[in-house]
Amino acid sequence: MKKYKIAIIKGDGIGPEIIDEAIKVLDAVSINSDCEFSYKEYLMGGNAYEITGDPLPHETIEGCKNSDAVLFGAIGGEQWDSLPRDKRPESGLLRLRAALDLYANFRPVKVYEELVDASTLKREVVEGVDLLVMRELTGGLYFGEPREKGEDKAFNTMVYSKREIVRIAKMAFESAQKRRQKVCSVDKANVLEVSQLWRETVEEVAKDYPDVSLSHMYVDNCAMQLVRDPKQFDVILTGNIFGDILSDEASMISGSIGLLPSASVGGVVGLYEPIHGSAPDITGQGIANPIATIASASMMLRFALGEVEAADKIDRAIDRVLKEGYRTKDISSFGAKEICSTTEIGSIIADYASK
Repeated sequence: MKKYKIAIIKGDGIGPEIIDEAIKVLDAVSINSDCEFSYKEYLMGGNAYEITGDPLPHETIEGCKNSDAVLFGAIGGEQWDSLPRDKRPESGLLRLRAALDLYANFRPVKVYEELVDASTLKREVVEGVDLLVMRELTGGLYFGEPREKGEDKAFNTMVYSKREIVRIAKMAFESAQKRRQKVCSVDKANVLEVSQLWRETVEEVAKDYPDVSLSHMYVDNCAMQLVRDPKQFDVILTGNIFGDILSDEASMISGSIGLLPSASVGGVVGLYEPIHGSAPDITGQGIANPIATIASASMMLRFALGEVEAADKIDRAIDRVLKEGYRTKDISSFGAKEICSTTEIGSIIADYASK
């Protein structure tokens, strides 16, 4: 039996609630799979700051590096918004991404047939959408230096090296080869020198993937096209800040941000998390949707651990739960047979995944 060490970062808000359900499902799927999981919990985010004075303690970095994968919930809350930038929860996540060299962020967007009408867009626009946003995660505006905030002026620096662009582009083209062989590279090359280098470099990389078609799109047009005709996209390749914005926009095509997983990879250890935030307004109410976190655990099994059969069991369990009409509150208006709490829907998915 294969044994895996999983670093667990529950974080803030609903993070502990949704991570507990993902662990429940992982333990259930291991029953009839040739794998076993051991978990060790680490601190990051607002709770880490409250306990240690640091949103990312050194122990967390080392613990993650010594694990096979990292499963993460969510961080943040308005009570920490007034802290200095380096003490805020989000700073801890940025630092962890850099420490683990997690330069590629996979954000798949799939519309479940049972929830087509949950989208605010028309059925004919969203039905059959299956796209992947490939976001560069450790460069660009969020990490560029110099940066400064003064009394009357502030500035940030957008920086990308050719090496950074090449490695994320390769990841996008390799992903497209396994999908529908299309990459749309998104930039702002008409006004940004950084984007001009981005476009030139992506075109160079594309020569090594003749089976994949490459197109380019300005970020403002892409934002419009995602709403107008999302089915035109297969893999969207873009930088850090553009990817942050576009992936959240794309997530709402599915009808609920509580449905979509993500994976941050590139270094030795990958980090798997739902794309939504800590949702402090519903914390402790038992209504958070854990499906995105459970699906992130499935991505972890598939990509980090190579446990494809176990991942398939979880994916089938999620599909079955939705087909049979089990819903959390956020998607309760669409084909609901039974409205479930966070723990109830986690238990049903766990039961189905164990078989």
